[in-house]
Amino acid sequence: MEAHVTTLGGFELRIGNVKADESLNRSNKMWALLAYLILRRDRNVPQSELIDLLWPDDKSSNPINALKTLLYRTRMSLAPVLGQDIKLVLSRRGSYMWNPEIKCAVDVEDLETLCGELENAALSEEQRLEICRQIANLYKGDFLPKLSEMIWVVTNSAHCHALYLNAIRRYSDMLVEMEHWSELNSLCTKALDIDPFDERLHALLITSLIRQGNSTAALGHYETATDFLYKNLGVRPSESLRSLYIEIMNHNRIYDADTDMDTLLENLREAANEPGAFICDPGFFKLAYRLEARRTTRNGSSVHIALLTITAPDNSAPPLRLLNAAMNHLLEAIKLGLRKGDVASRYSGAQYVLMLPTANFEDGQVVVNRILRLFMKQHPRNRLKISPRLFQLELAK
Repeated sequence: MEAHVTTLGGFELRIGNVKADESLNRSNKMWALLAYLILRRDRNVPQSELIDLLWPDDKSSNPINALKTLLYRTRMSLAPVLGQDIKLVLSRRGSYMWNPEIKCAVDVEDLETLCGELENAALSEEQRLEICRQIANLYKGDFLPKLSEMIWVVTNSAHCHALYLNAIRRYSDMLVEMEHWSELNSLCTKALDIDPFDERLHALLITSLIRQGNSTAALGHYETATDFLYKNLGVRPSESLRSLYIEIMNHNRIYDADTDMDTLLENLREAANEPGAFICDPGFFKLAYRLEARRTTRNGSSVHIALLTITAPDNSAPPLRLLNAAMNHLLEAIKLGLRKGDVASRYSGAQYVLMLPTANFEDGQVVVNRILRLFMKQHPRNRLKISPRLFQLELAK
């Protein structure tokens, strides 16, 4: 008899055509007991080890009886699914062990084996690529995610995740070198479901979309990714992500060699008629500033920059939930408070930067105060503080 055991992305035990998974019983201790015994099925596991595992901080007055009760409930929960004749766990004089007659194929052990094979220097690139494909298909999520509060699960989860990320990096590097853009797209999409905080994966997905000629989807994912990273990590896009934004813009030119003048003017007219201030990416904001710097150098004028920073009342970093809401509300006020010729960008997770090309210092103060009044009028119960700074940037001659 053989059991197929899934631990990556959730626990599932399959024997023949029947299976038992975490939907059967919500007791985390039950699944922890089974998973631990399966992964240590080469030895007897002492009762004391299981007690320390399952009740590390809250041992009952009679922990051995608590363990026996848990084992009994486990057997009763699984019997209707797997059958009365299958005895998964055996007792051995103060210890328990997985029934050695039930052989196990465990996904996390397959992951270790495949990652070990990946290090074989004798493999061809095609063989290495195929192993990476198997790893990507095998890894459906973190190790036993519903048991993530247990120390032994955290350790194993970190190890498995590191193995997976290493394989995915090698896999994606090979796909880029081979220019397999469609496969890279599929890989990154799936990998981001597992690890949405990996900026490199976001960049690779955007690259794959650009190379496939889908600059609209590339721009959409760029905006989604940067917004997600802002809201959850409070970080600005890296230089590599910002360079991809410029590349998308180069692919998204407003006209081409076959465009006639009427079409060009119509497209430009539509762009100019967009209401409110121009809200853009930090990378594009830098380009807009450089353009304005070149223009104003000729007539000796200046450009004023305003930086609006959101903090807690004591100037500390606020909770992300409150910060994200306040940043969204502040963006609304910026759109209402700025003129069409003004440019704004989200500079960091807690800051907006504004470019006021036609304003002197006094006018700039009026604009900033107007934005703050709009913000407070629409959100009077806001508990965070907005600190404005206004300054003039010297333009290169």
